[in-house]
Amino acid sequence: MSLPSPPVKDSIPPRGGVGLKAEHYRSIVETRPDIGFFEVHAENYMGAGGPPHRYLSAIREAYPLSLHGVGLSIGADRPLDKDHLERLKRLTERYAPGLFSEHLAWSSHDSGFLNDLLPVPYTSETLLRVAEHIDQVQSFLGRQMLLENPSTYLAFTESTYSEIDFIAEVVRRTGCGLLLDVNNVYVASTNQQWDPIAYIDGYPLAYVQEIHLAGHTREADDKERPLLIDTHNRPVDEIVWDLFAHAVGRIGPIPTLIEWDADVPAWPVLKQEAERAEAIMLVNQPEPKHHAAAC
Repeated sequence: MSLPSPPVKDSIPPRGGVGLKAEHYRSIVETRPDIGFFEVHAENYMGAGGPPHRYLSAIREAYPLSLHGVGLSIGADRPLDKDHLERLKRLTERYAPGLFSEHLAWSSHDSGFLNDLLPVPYTSETLLRVAEHIDQVQSFLGRQMLLENPSTYLAFTESTYSEIDFIAEVVRRTGCGLLLDVNNVYVASTNQQWDPIAYIDGYPLAYVQEIHLAGHTREADDKERPLLIDTHNRPVDEIVWDLFAHAVGRIGPIPTLIEWDADVPAWPVLKQEAERAEAIMLVNQPEPKHHAAAC
């Protein structure tokens, strides 16, 4: 049995993909490895030209591309940055990515920009703001956006929705899709002491169009309880692989990205992680649904 190939080069196949890093440009262009797709951070390609665009254009000719934003600040209590939206639209028009995603987070305040993805309280006020921002993005870009679940370290006392219910309501109001970051699920569940399997089982899985997998760093808080940091600087943890297998058993094969953004290893290491994701997808298919025969 083999995983299906994309019907057209713009679509993202249900295979393993890798975040594209400058360290690997030349190797990828020269060797054309068998990989499902590449994903890039939009903000790294918002300049007009130069070597990054030259390499990305060559790679895009051969591979499907997913575009992942980190700077829209969807959850911020302020208007979206129109200049950022303009640059993002030019980028999507230039590279026609099969998927575009952003975070359920905020990173801007007044005239400043914070180099972090900060969580939002799950309240009616936040829900309205996030939905309005997603509507604005989708309308302006003329395409659907996927929303990624956050990695969190604490819960807001003022939240009136669970994270799952909040995200499900955002989808209902906006028609956006979802990106399920399985490492984020495990990080948040460990830090806040809830069940990651129950989270995945309760998630709006029908709207998930991409999965992210990454490594994290294990530390401890001041009470010596486990504290996981979403660092993206090491291989995917075995527990995260197990959670991924469980999610795939519910969803089926789906575009799955290996995120490795710091201490980036040699290309074969990343490719091996993507191949492991594909192998898990092959052996964790959803159970077929049986329909009763008509009498």
